[in-house]
Amino acid sequence: MKGGELVTEFLVKENIPYVFGICGHGNVGILDALHQAQDQITLISPRHEQTAGHMADAYFRVRHEPVATLTSCGPGSANLIMSLANALADSSAFLAITANVPTQQFNRGPFQELNRHNQADFPSLVRPVVKRSFQAYRVEMLPLMLRQATTTMLSGRPGPVNLDIPFNLFQEEANIEVLNSGVASISQRSGASPEDISTVANLLLNSERPLLFVGHGVTLSEASEELSTLVQRLNIPIVSSPNGMGCVDMRIPQSVGFIGRNGAYPANQAGRHCDLLLAIGARFDDRSSSSWIQGYSWNMPTTKLIQVDIDVSEIGRNYSVDLGIVADARTFLRQLLSEIEQTDTNNVNRLDAWQAEIQEWRQKWKAYTAPNFDIESSPMRPERVVSDVRKVLSDDSIISLDSGVHHNWFMQFWEARQPQTMLNAWGYSAMGFGVSGILGAKLAAPERPCVSICGDGGFTMTPHVLCTAVEYDIPAVWLIWNNFAWGAIRDIQYGLFEGRELGTAFYKGENQEPYNPDFAAMARSCGVNAETITHSRDLAGALEHAINENKPYLLDVHVDAEIRPPATGTWELPPIPHKDPVFGKPYIQNDMS
Repeated sequence: MKGGELVTEFLVKENIPYVFGICGHGNVGILDALHQAQDQITLISPRHEQTAGHMADAYFRVRHEPVATLTSCGPGSANLIMSLANALADSSAFLAITANVPTQQFNRGPFQELNRHNQADFPSLVRPVVKRSFQAYRVEMLPLMLRQATTTMLSGRPGPVNLDIPFNLFQEEANIEVLNSGVASISQRSGASPEDISTVANLLLNSERPLLFVGHGVTLSEASEELSTLVQRLNIPIVSSPNGMGCVDMRIPQSVGFIGRNGAYPANQAGRHCDLLLAIGARFDDRSSSSWIQGYSWNMPTTKLIQVDIDVSEIGRNYSVDLGIVADARTFLRQLLSEIEQTDTNNVNRLDAWQAEIQEWRQKWKAYTAPNFDIESSPMRPERVVSDVRKVLSDDSIISLDSGVHHNWFMQFWEARQPQTMLNAWGYSAMGFGVSGILGAKLAAPERPCVSICGDGGFTMTPHVLCTAVEYDIPAVWLIWNNFAWGAIRDIQYGLFEGRELGTAFYKGENQEPYNPDFAAMARSCGVNAETITHSRDLAGALEHAINENKPYLLDVHVDAEIRPPATGTWELPPIPHKDPVFGKPYIQNDMS
């Protein structure tokens, strides 16, 4: 069996439906094997390797099933680095198969070899952005490496894995057997000790102001049902990171929203005032913790912290814990529910005073923000864009977002109603993830509307996604948040440097007129239907039409760049002093011990 045939057969045996990849001389040796298996596995070739990686990342986030990418040696695989880093930071998995120069030419400096420090040294380049990089030297090494790569990718905390294969291995033969990964036979639902579960239950049932904080770990564990049951059973308030949004329907009264710099005011207030915090699958990054400055989002160590995570390295990373538990989120929640059923007296009114306090904060926040959602204007107010998208999209629709001021607005005001419906470039914040990833999301969920909410800057980084959508008939929708600027960075520059701006607005000519390409015309040149929206009265109808067309569609939506998200926490870029919230103020608890 040739190495290319072996890899292809392994992917088919593992039920991997897609390979997202771009041809090159380094990987041409496997293309014929994939051609022979077209009825079992589909190769989709986008116009850039970064897009291939983001597609694979988003596919996994929607289905929690991996796909593979295929890139050639040299720059082809180097282009994959950003999407690997984005997936690793957000615990998303795909198998990145990269090609390399033939082993017979190692260390001779052939075309596209990295050899200054080690022969065929791509694994050194990719190592920081994957869970593990494997490099084969002989065809006989491939079965074991494929099995180990797949197991590493999917076990514990998921993440991307690289398998680097020199060109000659795709064509050389060996008498070998294709192994199954065996990952399906590995139990990954580790739980907490009975003693720890009892301690958590007692703390929850005896605290006056408990709060839940959930992150991507709950989403990945598919623990939405158990989490919702716990929230309803104890009437306990819950805040989330963006990748945890939707694990409970955010319309329920216990849901308080996203916490952090651009969080909702009642969420930050709940974090400041809670006496017990149970964090599950959440890593306390700087944006969801107001840069760890006490009193802005959290009040540890005065607030007692219980942290549950499948990755032991996350426990206690940013805050000391009163109790740290290494466990799968769903298993832990089931254990906790069972314990509470045995010990709780079911006093559903116990937290009424705490919930009433949160409701007061919620009403203050609503009074401050609600009037802006219905304003008719041209260009559109940001709040109105969020509101109209929410009105049009069904509960199971999927949106993808990457870095930009548009993401800040959606974190603050979006109501996710189901898990795995809000895909965020959160940890690494890679521009291009939302633009490219929506193609992978639509392939993962072809029956559901899939809309990329993307900035004008981010879209122009990977506009070739339009070509791929047309080539492969992927009916995704792009809504471009067009504010003629790198808006998020421009706002930071204005705020920190007395209103001065350089390099963050899109201008042309001596008069410095705002400039962007005609995105609708660009889309139509690719064969994608498109509209330009400049007034709020037109967006909802245009978005509904775009979804109903069931074809690739682009909306160029002009948004007012002078309206900024109201910060309710803070974000520090040392040594520059941090800003206080626009709405609300910090609160440092007294030591309640």
